[in-house]
Amino acid sequence: MEQDHAFLDYTVKALVDNQEAVVVTRSVDEMGVLLTLTVAPEDMGKIIGKDGNIAKAIRTLLRVVGMKHNARVNLKINEPSGGKRFQEEKSLEDVLEGMN
Repeated sequence: MEQDHAFLDYTVKALVDNQEAVVVTRSVDEMGVLLTLTVAPEDMGKIIGKDGNIAKAIRTLLRVVGMKHNARVNLKINEPSGGKRFQEEKSLEDVLEGMN
């Protein structure tokens, strides 16, 4: 396991309640390293933080880890399909259907 992958895995598992649901995938292309993070829907708030501050901090630390190894590291956080944003869109559709 690469150091950036191991760092993200360790950090996120320390923050969430459902550690078994943490999935980190790593891909490398011409743009650098892309780490994709998936967590349980109920743990999204712990990873994003108020105003996205925790996610920003994790991204900053990943860039530092990447600089140490001459790599550009980016983080993508997958939004769960049952997440809050999805539920809001669904309820809006229900409201619009109810108006017809």
